[in-house]
Parts: sequence; C-alpha cells; structure tokens
Amino acid sequence: MPDAVYKKIEVTGTSSTGQDEAIQNAIAKASQTIKNMRWFEVVESRGNIKDGKVDQYQVTLKIGFRLDG
Repeated sequence: MPDAVYKKIEVTGTSSTGQDEAIQNAIAKASQTIKNMRWFEVVESRGNIKDGKVDQYQVTLKIGFRLDG
C-alpha cells in the first residue's frame, strides 16, 4: 500500500430519531461532495429539548478522507 495523505473535516448531523441516524445523515450528506472518505470519529453529542422532551439529536463528527495525488 503506497503512502497517503489524509485530511479531516468537521460536520454535524441531526435527527429527530436518534444519534445513529444523525451520524448516518452527516456521512450521507458529506459523501455527496467528498471522495475517498475513510473514517469518522464522534467529537460531540448533544440535543435540543422541546416541551420537556428530546426534540432533536445533534452529533458532531470528524471525517477523514484520503487526498488524491
């Protein structure tokens, strides 16, 4: 395997269903414009409360991708 160079970006996915879906939403959206994604790490998890209940999950990810060239 040849040497490679990677870059990380930070994105936040949201979901009204749960944290897993928030992660999936963030990765799906990022994959529309970012090629060669290789890994993600959860750096923050939080949510929005409305009327005393969880209204929305928000998960911030760092996504690593390989640079071409």
